[in-house]
Amino acid sequence: MSTTSSTFSNLISHPKSQLALTALASGLIVGGSILGYQHSKRRIRTRLLKDSIPNSPISDSGTDKWPTDLAEWSAHASHELSLDFHPKNSKPSSKPITDEQSIALAKKAQDLTRQNKQIPEALILEQLSRNHSFLGSEGLQNVRNAFIIVVGLGGVGSWCTTMLVRSGVGRIRLIDFDQVTLSSLNRHAVATLEDVGTPKVECMKKHLSKVAPWVEIETCNEMWKMTAAEHLMTGSPVMVVDAIDNIETKVDLLTYCHTNSIPVISSMGAACKSDPTRICVADISETLEDPLSKQTRRKLRARGIATGITAIFSTEKPGPGKAQLLPLNDDEFEKGSVDQLGIMPDFRARILPVLGTMPATFGLTIANHVMCTIAKYPVTYTPQHARFRPKLYDGMLAQLVGSETRIRGSKYTGLKVPFSEGDIGYMVEEVFKGKSVISGVTTKLQLVRWLPLKNGDESEGVGIGGAIKIGMLDVAVVTADERSEHEKRVLKGGEMVEEVWGQEVVERVQMLWEEERKVAGLYR
Repeated sequence: MSTTSSTFSNLISHPKSQLALTALASGLIVGGSILGYQHSKRRIRTRLLKDSIPNSPISDSGTDKWPTDLAEWSAHASHELSLDFHPKNSKPSSKPITDEQSIALAKKAQDLTRQNKQIPEALILEQLSRNHSFLGSEGLQNVRNAFIIVVGLGGVGSWCTTMLVRSGVGRIRLIDFDQVTLSSLNRHAVATLEDVGTPKVECMKKHLSKVAPWVEIETCNEMWKMTAAEHLMTGSPVMVVDAIDNIETKVDLLTYCHTNSIPVISSMGAACKSDPTRICVADISETLEDPLSKQTRRKLRARGIATGITAIFSTEKPGPGKAQLLPLNDDEFEKGSVDQLGIMPDFRARILPVLGTMPATFGLTIANHVMCTIAKYPVTYTPQHARFRPKLYDGMLAQLVGSETRIRGSKYTGLKVPFSEGDIGYMVEEVFKGKSVISGVTTKLQLVRWLPLKNGDESEGVGIGGAIKIGMLDVAVVTADERSEHEKRVLKGGEMVEEVWGQEVVERVQMLWEEERKVAGLYR
């Protein structure tokens, strides 16, 4: 013990050891001072922040009393918003607001809202400053002047509405008959447990009024019906968002908008989809891989509407292990047990397998399209030609004219068929499922008259200027080789189609035609 003490005494008495101990002590003192200073600085900043936020920017007399001049705080009040604004040539604010001031302004807006007072324009512009720097002054003003109608406030509609309100759309009308359910919470944009059992329209208004109280939000707690269209669609909306999953109601709404020249974007099915990279925006005639869009296209076509409606859809294909959707049929929304399936008479609701992120992505994509369209911001969507193949259809149209000319002989030239590229595409993709009705082959497809001319009359159906009277239910999709054989043996040789291709093929053609008569109302 004595030896250890002696050794320690010799160690600390050594000059180098004393120098090291002195340095260590100094370091501890400096470090403690720094930590103490930082702690004190944080306490001072916290106190100043609290002191900068008044309890109520509104005085007891009811007159506005700002903590400081708003013009000095707002990033957009310090310079005039020019109509030729562009992010590259815009001038930054000389006095952008601080975080502390931003908090105070938010409290100011809340107090003004509680007292039903108008929120200053400079405060609104500060809230929309990021949109302004992106869209420019004129684009942002177009958005703020816009009146939008959203029909359907489930997963898709609620997310779309949320971003439209956050982006400053001046006026928005929400139409939905339904209530928030517990199962809604996996995909609804704003609903909470507290909102279960309340109307979706009121739920949206309650929450979004706290985000942008200066946006005019109208609510219609009722189902959209054609008989109620006049009062539900009043006010000349610049855009309508269709987020309905009831096929008949959806088709009615789209028909009304198309007939009345109201721009509309329609959401197709987000159920059973899981790949957000497959979401597309295109004309409804180009939608694919979705049962809801297929039924919508067919029913619209029966009403004379084949194109002119923007749609959002997913090209994701079903596959092993993926969620499956029950077939959508004409009985889907007939009367059911209301207490089990829905909250309104005569309405049947399906239980759809839905991953909550997909309706949200659909809704955000729609909101993006609406804003860019209204603001006239240039957006070019990638065309979807996976099945919509205009060059192929154009070639098939020419081949059909050639076939009609050959079966009539050289006497008739310059014949014309009453089909457009869209008509050809519809017959190929929708009616005959993109494959030959004879062999099922999907390559080198052509159209051919299925039944021979009556009594071999070469003049049958030829009108003025060579126009041929031929309907969609007169033709079939076959391969090039099958078309050549069909022309030679059936159309010119007089053999029966049953003898050439067999009864099974004949019945298959009849079945496809009958399905088209029933679903799309097409008749010869």
